[in-house]
Amino acid sequence: MTHMHVAGSIHADVTSPAPQWLVKPTDVNALDRRLWSDTVDRGAGGVLTIGGLTAEQIVEQTGSPVYVIDELDFRGRALSWREAFAGWKVYYAAKSFLCATVARWISEEGLNLDVSSHGELMVALRAGFDPARLALHGNNKSDEVLRLALTSGVGRIVVDSSDEIGRLERLTAELGVRASVLIRVTTGVEAHTHTYIATGHEDQKFGLSITGGQALVGMVRCFHSPNIDLVGIHSHIGSQIFDTHGFEVAARRTLKLVSQFREATGVTLSELDLGGGFGIAYTAEDTPATAADLAASLKDIVAHECRGFGLDVPQLSVEPGRAISGPAGTAIYRVGTVKAVEIGGGHTRRYVSVDGGMSDNIRPALYAAEYSAVLANRASDARPVLSRVVGLHCEGGDILVRDVFLPGDIRPGDLVAVPASGAYSRSMASNYNYTPRPPVVAVRDGTLTPLIHRETLDDLLALDAGLSPRHDEVER
Repeated sequence: MTHMHVAGSIHADVTSPAPQWLVKPTDVNALDRRLWSDTVDRGAGGVLTIGGLTAEQIVEQTGSPVYVIDELDFRGRALSWREAFAGWKVYYAAKSFLCATVARWISEEGLNLDVSSHGELMVALRAGFDPARLALHGNNKSDEVLRLALTSGVGRIVVDSSDEIGRLERLTAELGVRASVLIRVTTGVEAHTHTYIATGHEDQKFGLSITGGQALVGMVRCFHSPNIDLVGIHSHIGSQIFDTHGFEVAARRTLKLVSQFREATGVTLSELDLGGGFGIAYTAEDTPATAADLAASLKDIVAHECRGFGLDVPQLSVEPGRAISGPAGTAIYRVGTVKAVEIGGGHTRRYVSVDGGMSDNIRPALYAAEYSAVLANRASDARPVLSRVVGLHCEGGDILVRDVFLPGDIRPGDLVAVPASGAYSRSMASNYNYTPRPPVVAVRDGTLTPLIHRETLDDLLALDAGLSPRHDEVER
């Protein structure tokens, strides 16, 4: 995989015009079905369609840029995870993408919901999600969010530190309630992914270390706390992972911890959450496993490790987020400028600038995430040209799609669609350069439904105290 130099793409070595995995297409209009949601197709004139609406129809109704969620695809993926992991608890990871409507879809498809902030918890509760089916994560939960979780009846709290155990002890005593908790542990597993999304190794902010002994100490403390019910262990080794090798090591180490806890207390914990991080296809290079294949492999791994420690198989959980929301989403942008740039070695790259960028998808700039793209508003018989889709921001690293072949006649006014954009794009968006964040809409059977409204400049300017002072607000 080709990665951008930390100082920007202009400082990267140019040894070839494209990464080895990127193959020049024989048909620049063809769609790689692995990258797109189920209802995406090419309609009349080669126009991209999603859920029965063309890209042009969607943009006519919403403007651009816009994030489009294929409702049938999203629901179908949620159902496939529930069915593949029958008997397990499946928690949709809200951080990948959440809004009130998505929370209702998840509830209707029979999944639980994992939230990791005060805001996500509020969305879930206000959407009417059953609090008993919620799990609350977070490495620095405030008293305020813990209080809300305890008083609203959140099903389980994933404890991340000894400080948090102390907060729970104090708040449960104050409120006269009990807390069901899992201890999040770091297993020492080095997931084969980018450093910023690898979360199972020791040197990072999440969880209590198994190797250092903090995990067992925290578990015993929770066990003896009068208002805390310790029900199990949680581990999460990272994100965008394509196989189960890392989960095998994580299961072995967490189940060994369960055995050690049994030796210390005489009690066998009833739950084990293996986390999420299951990868999806962003480019032709990616080969993710299906939910059914993952389920079969993880079931075998846990059963084998339980036999080794003389344990019954506990209640198991997984937390797919990206695997459900990612492929269901497509980003649509409008082209503003096109220019050819000499990149050395006799190579030229075409830069296609669009009306979004790192403010609506920070992943390529943050950890060199790769995406694909196609011309969405028409077919083309022009030859494929190596292109880079970039944004409108004042940053050299404002790259949306680093390497892709697009038609040589792409021009201002065209629409470009980026598949697999449903996870960690709009949910991580910012207002850099005072840029309003794009809307999110759902499409199904030719009908468009707003999920998140487009921000406007008026929305942003209203937050500027020098322009719109709030007289009832005390500055702190």
